[in-house]
Amino acid sequence: MFGCLVAGRLVQTAAQQVAEDKFVFDLPDYENINHVVVFMLGTIPFPEGMGGSVYFSYPDSNGMPVWQLLGFVTNGKPSAIFKISGLKSGEGSQHPFGAMNIVRTPSVAQIGISVELLDSLAQQTPVGNAAVSSVDSFTQFTQKMLDNFYNFASSFAVSQAQMTPNPSEMFIPANVLLKWYENFQRRLAQNPLFWKT
Repeated sequence: MFGCLVAGRLVQTAAQQVAEDKFVFDLPDYENINHVVVFMLGTIPFPEGMGGSVYFSYPDSNGMPVWQLLGFVTNGKPSAIFKISGLKSGEGSQHPFGAMNIVRTPSVAQIGISVELLDSLAQQTPVGNAAVSSVDSFTQFTQKMLDNFYNFASSFAVSQAQMTPNPSEMFIPANVLLKWYENFQRRLAQNPLFWKT
């Protein structure tokens, strides 16, 4: 039903079924894994109204499993890429694998998939840095810079009635700044390298 892929390794398609609705994949040598892809094989779809929440588990310093919610897969979204390199420390989250007696070795992490109602999946919050950004770092930087500049410049906005005349200062209407900001965002969304031409 599921597959798991790590760069430079063979695809895993034989998940260990630990309960009727729960599956796990072992990830040996997890310290050297940055991203993992979880996907449906296409042979068996989820039952109507169901999907799979995807968890990452690694052993803490005492060898106890720490589970973190990564996201989900559904019939409509049959695959997902997750960044796990930043998750190998920190707090665990609520998970459905707690009562399971899953055999594991100390240097092996696991990907767990729990079949759940779609309504339940929509209410879950994955760890923030698990999702792989679909936007490159330059575009992210530019977006953040634009937001910061607009917020900074807008913080000085005054109405015409509040303005004190000063012949040595120039003023730019806030709507001009907003128009520039919106145009730049639109052009950046269409072509992140538009500024090179």
